[in-house]
Amino acid sequence: MAAAEVPLLGAESTRIVAFRPADGGREHLAIIVGSPRADTPVLTRLHSECFTGDLLRSLRCDCGDQLRGAIEAMTAEGAGILLYLAQEGRGIGLVNKLRAYRLQDQGADTLEANEALGFDADERIYEPAAEMLRHLGYTRIRLLTNNPEKVTDLARHGISVEDRVAHSFPSNGHNEAYLDTKARRFGHMFEV
Repeated sequence: MAAAEVPLLGAESTRIVAFRPADGGREHLAIIVGSPRADTPVLTRLHSECFTGDLLRSLRCDCGDQLRGAIEAMTAEGAGILLYLAQEGRGIGLVNKLRAYRLQDQGADTLEANEALGFDADERIYEPAAEMLRHLGYTRIRLLTNNPEKVTDLARHGISVEDRVAHSFPSNGHNEAYLDTKARRFGHMFEV
């Protein structure tokens, strides 16, 4: 839909490309750091938007750390692509995420809260990310993630994940139970 150079703090050579789904849904963004080469696997992160973590720096999750850490890793490497996906709260939206937080405050974990609200444990889809990568000319990536489902789903949509690059950050006291749930119930792999 649109593209522009957008220098970022710590990543001045950055371009943002906006994509709109065919159904007219919310836009997804490709944040391109440096000039990634298409003939080698590009360092890539699929990042679902998180208003509370990314913008407000909430301590309930690790999203903000993952976002900023990915941009830092791409800058250190000299290039990379961060796909910022409009899938707030594992795809349930901000209002429902806040409702899920209330249920978590009453003892539910992330998975239980989403299901109590009538959603699947994780409503996100990664086909749009695969389409964005193909449109940009990339089919081979090194994926910054702890989530094995992202690796599997991208492969199912024709993207070769040639390496899973560990991408975890220390807990902060407010997100220990959340990170434990991600590991225990969602199969996320956290390396120290």
